[in-house]
Amino acid sequence: MSHPILIADSGATKTDWRLIHSSDDIRPFQTNGFNPFFIDSLHINEEVDKDLVPFMNSDGVKEIYFYGAGCSSTEKCMVIEDALTPLFPNASIEVESDLLGAARSLFGHNEGLACILGTGSNSCIYDGKKITENIPSLGYILGDEGSAAHIGKQILKETLSLNAPKEISELYQKKYGYSKEEILTQIYKKPFPNRFLASFALFATENVSNVFFKEIVKNSFSDFFKTQLLRYSRCKEIPVSFTGSVAFVFADILNEIASENNMAIQKIVQSPIDGLIEYHLDDVKKRMAARFSADDD
Repeated sequence: MSHPILIADSGATKTDWRLIHSSDDIRPFQTNGFNPFFIDSLHINEEVDKDLVPFMNSDGVKEIYFYGAGCSSTEKCMVIEDALTPLFPNASIEVESDLLGAARSLFGHNEGLACILGTGSNSCIYDGKKITENIPSLGYILGDEGSAAHIGKQILKETLSLNAPKEISELYQKKYGYSKEEILTQIYKKPFPNRFLASFALFATENVSNVFFKEIVKNSFSDFFKTQLLRYSRCKEIPVSFTGSVAFVFADILNEIASENNMAIQKIVQSPIDGLIEYHLDDVKKRMAARFSADDD
């Protein structure tokens, strides 16, 4: 490669960065997540300047591909671009949705139904180049079924409303100890309520063999299939794959729910970043081949 490229996969909780000098020289970094619905350009700029830029030659980066949660419109993409431009003055910057990133990672240049189950959730039909169909997820308040935020919300709802079994309430008090008032303050008055809700999905991860937690996860996944996947007319005709920490951790339950809906999942990966590296390295090779071909002509 003639110059390094920088790839970012940003969710609500964290951003995975990869600085690619060559296929044999790929350097990983991680920062907080940057969702432009919850954070402005100045804040993003300050965090990237503090947590990423000091560890690389930012002037030498010529291409940046940023895939992010909340990057669903030109306006929101510009929030990210405006934050990064002063820090990487010589780079062309492409900002796309985390959903397109997931699709490119899972299917490359092939068709498929791409799904994200992480802090939030989403899905789309991808034709190998672009997203052709997307049923809106609506975020952690109105949607995000199957996500960590949705699972965490159900756990809190059952626990705080005294519907959880006694042993679960005791486990909750021992692990967290938040009062109802403290929970409501965190959700309604503090920043990043989706991250806060998602943190309680860890409770299910640690106790997944317990019937209470397993049923919450199963019901959350069933809701995702009902509100998202089964509404795509071709959902049982094309490959279906998942990315995200929730899909990965609860893969057995996810496959079980898929089977109940007469679907088979092709692939479940924890993070899209490795697939995105492969996608963009392949893109670089194609561009170089096209350039050499043009030179020969």
